[in-house]
Amino acid sequence: MATSTVTLSALSDIPLVEPGDDLGAILIGAIEGGGYCLHDRDVLVIAQKIVSKAENRYVDLADVAPSPRAVELASAVKKDPRLVEVILSESTEVVRHRGEVLIVAHRLGFVMANAGVDQSNIEHPGGRDRVLLLPKDPDGSCSVMKNRLDAHFGVEIGVVINDSFGRAWRNGVVGVALGAAGLPAIVDMVGEPDLFGRRMRVTQIALADEVASAASLLMGQAAEGRPAVLVRGLDWGARRAIAARELVRPKELDLFR
Repeated sequence: MATSTVTLSALSDIPLVEPGDDLGAILIGAIEGGGYCLHDRDVLVIAQKIVSKAENRYVDLADVAPSPRAVELASAVKKDPRLVEVILSESTEVVRHRGEVLIVAHRLGFVMANAGVDQSNIEHPGGRDRVLLLPKDPDGSCSVMKNRLDAHFGVEIGVVINDSFGRAWRNGVVGVALGAAGLPAIVDMVGEPDLFGRRMRVTQIALADEVASAASLLMGQAAEGRPAVLVRGLDWGARRAIAARELVRPKELDLFR
């Protein structure tokens, strides 16, 4: 699914994004300002934070009244009850909690810590205690951005929204695709021959996740300020585009729930 070389380039001079900002115009300016000319099948990876900020996915904790369930759970996990209430409002199920860890099933299907509700790398004007939620429809946000960039540059590109996830079996976080458009988020290799001609039986490649994780190497996790990465050199052949929601394993097939 790639040539012998894949390049990743972090876009520079992207300002802090505020609610209502035209994120498409900001990214077009960064692409052109960096001297890039987009090609077909380039992939632009965008950090979840700037998408959520542009979509005004902020919640002010002063406006949150915690439910009895949130108060009870907050005591168990040593978190602000208002924060736990927001987490519960974004979730369909509390999967596990232990110590200060709260794992939930997000309404979009992701099994993750705190439903992706975050307080890092956001401003708290006037001392207000705010949190930032995930985009309402990450795949839809990717489609809108892809259409905007395709029309402006006259190309057919892919767009991925990237977030950091922990993993059940390993320490540390990696980049994961919350949303995708214009590329196959998952590539089914079942039936294709391996190096020795044996047909593969179960292999599926989470292409959008691998792209997101690679981009995370440049984006960083703290104060790097590089929320968009251009990936060039991928080739997924004639495979059709598949949205990132197809990467979510259905609960009935999840052996660990």
